[in-house]
Amino acid sequence: MSLDSKDKSRKSAIERLRKRGSLRYDVAVLAKGILSNDVAALSAGITLCESQRTQDQLKAAELLSACSIHATQSIRIGITGVPGVGKSTFIETFGERLIREGHRVAVLAIDPSSQINKGSILGDKTRMERLSKNKDAFIRPSAANSALGGVAARTREAILLCEAAGFDRILVETVGVGQSEIEVRNMVDYFMLLMLAGAGDELQGIKRGIMEMADALVITKVDGDNQGASKRAKKEYQNALHLFPQSEKDWIVQVFLTSALEENGLEFVQENLQDYVSKMNESGWLNGNRKLQETMWFDKLLKEKALELLRSQLNLGSKIDHLQQQVSSGEMHPHVAINELSIALNK
Repeated sequence: MSLDSKDKSRKSAIERLRKRGSLRYDVAVLAKGILSNDVAALSAGITLCESQRTQDQLKAAELLSACSIHATQSIRIGITGVPGVGKSTFIETFGERLIREGHRVAVLAIDPSSQINKGSILGDKTRMERLSKNKDAFIRPSAANSALGGVAARTREAILLCEAAGFDRILVETVGVGQSEIEVRNMVDYFMLLMLAGAGDELQGIKRGIMEMADALVITKVDGDNQGASKRAKKEYQNALHLFPQSEKDWIVQVFLTSALEENGLEFVQENLQDYVSKMNESGWLNGNRKLQETMWFDKLLKEKALELLRSQLNLGSKIDHLQQQVSSGEMHPHVAINELSIALNK
């Protein structure tokens, strides 16, 4: 069979599975599709990883294993900032610049979830209309649900699958709600903090913690009447950065003025990113950090599995539910409930 015939056969198999609604359950077809840059297979693979069903989790592990050995070397970029800072507009314009430089861009956009009905709008694909139509871009909105840190529970898995599909620039857009956003720093190579000039008190709650984590500070919406305030803000942030301890990476964080609307200043951010990657590769930090992140990923999965074992294999699900009810009703203090659970475990 010729290569063209094999490709047509694979695509027709994916199409048949898609019509039956079972695409995400066939790991072999999914893996072949993802490695062949099939966007439908990539989306289905991420959906499989996000599923909480035990059967799906087993298949997801098989899919990740099949794809990981073929994953291309990418640069993972975390982008955060308060709501209204213009993350989607910035990412769209920045993503288009990266594509013009010959890169393939995947955007993993995390939307906040309602704590009442657990729903999410997932509107980032709509807000990045131009980028979503580009053949070299892939945009995947996901709900944060109960995951902390401004990212979704399976963002790491989505990153790996995007790399296997040949995307070499992965942009992770966080929820953007506060200091817990530092979780994304543990899964990317380059962490970018977007900030508004003149935002004042609404930024005070997140400034210090995230600024210490950032590899670049980007002031957005520097256009129109906002240019004067933006220049003053740049000086203030530069002065503040001098008060922070020296970075272990020996990297000097810079502040950039940008307007995604007018496409100004983004070229300097891109140059800074390239300089960062070059220096971190040369020092060996990038490779060492990736290894550390893999260990942290394992620790996270270990905690998830331990909780699952508590509820299922150790037959403590009903005990935990009962203790939760007692804590909720005020009959038992949380510390007492944990001690009760510890006693049950040691029996």
